[in-house]
Amino acid sequence: MDNYERNNNLNENCDFTNLDSKGNDINFIMPNFNEPEKKKKSRNKKKSFFSFIAIAIVSALLGGLAGGYIVATQFNIAYEQNNDNITATAQDVNINLSDDVYFAAAVAEKSQKTVVGITSEVVEQYNTFFGPQTQRGQSMGSGFIVDSDGYIVTNSHVIGDGNVENIAVSLIDGTTEIGEVLWYDTTLDLAIVKINRTGLPTVELGDSDELMIGEPAVAIGNPMTLDLERTVTQGIISGLNRSIAFDDGTVIEPLIQTDASINSGNSGGPLFNAEGKVIGINTAKINTAEGLGFSIPINIAKPIIEQFINEGTFSTVYVGITGVDVETYEMALGIDVSADYGVVIIETIKNSPATESGLKPGDIIVAIDGDKLDNMSSLKRQLYEYKNDDKVELTIIRNGEEQKVEMTLKVKPTDF
Repeated sequence: MDNYERNNNLNENCDFTNLDSKGNDINFIMPNFNEPEKKKKSRNKKKSFFSFIAIAIVSALLGGLAGGYIVATQFNIAYEQNNDNITATAQDVNINLSDDVYFAAAVAEKSQKTVVGITSEVVEQYNTFFGPQTQRGQSMGSGFIVDSDGYIVTNSHVIGDGNVENIAVSLIDGTTEIGEVLWYDTTLDLAIVKINRTGLPTVELGDSDELMIGEPAVAIGNPMTLDLERTVTQGIISGLNRSIAFDDGTVIEPLIQTDASINSGNSGGPLFNAEGKVIGINTAKINTAEGLGFSIPINIAKPIIEQFINEGTFSTVYVGITGVDVETYEMALGIDVSADYGVVIIETIKNSPATESGLKPGDIIVAIDGDKLDNMSSLKRQLYEYKNDDKVELTIIRNGEEQKVEMTLKVKPTDF
């Protein structure tokens, strides 16, 4: 991969990447300034002057003593209060987790137990001058429990895109269970793994369609190694509807961009909102920059999760075509077509929804139920929202003109 890194550790050769203090009664004897009137009304002016000065001095002294008493009393009260605080233990300090500043601690308290570590033995087959060779390695990533009977969501690349022999799932209680891959899709980079356990804690799913740029987010996973399992990082939603492409040509979209730290080993782990609800599945980061991580919106995985929980299996519907995006088609043939985007149909499959609805080679599918289609991957992603016998409306371009085509979707055959 070039600028993007999927965040599982993968190493070849099994080494992957805080009154009065004594209670005494203090009484001040105040002088009587209302002296009885003297019979001799004439006083020496000089005596009167000195009397006035004496009175003023006594008043000032008394006022200072009284003020000092008040200050000393308040000081003793504050001192005693401070001593009480010093001797308080950590358990006596209450933290209100409803305050925004502590939302990450609340999310961790609620959700850490639902996050697992996934270690896979990946097997790759390749050809050399000496013939077919087999290479084994170890991949380490994260996942989260979506059903108490052991259903776990992770990334497809965490389980080697299906090229895996042994999977170990590490739980918060310190135990390890053998995992079984039930389903995976490299286009979505999603997989469902099952372990033989019941009564497990499960995550609460959120609504990724309601996300706003700038709202807080928390990622939990196993960066780099299981020794750092269930690491919590905090950030915000930095962007929505992002698209990234890998060296092998795989394009993943739409994605949630976040600056919550996501590192190797976080792959497949959950991205939470401030309420502790899963809003995304962490999948990749940009190697050449910090704070640029990407997650698959949880709403893409919801139909898959729900069907596995309700039916124990999953099947998707299909259209029944082979096709290519407009840009690739034009470059390959050196021609211009009458559409700026869409999927050009190369072939229709016999007895498929495509042939039954009258689609033909050369038609360009530009939308399904009004949702724009850019390529075969976007068509495949949108089909996960439908079930067998659902009716859809395709918008196509045929001979330069826009048309609407009704289609009844069917479950994809096992050999397609």
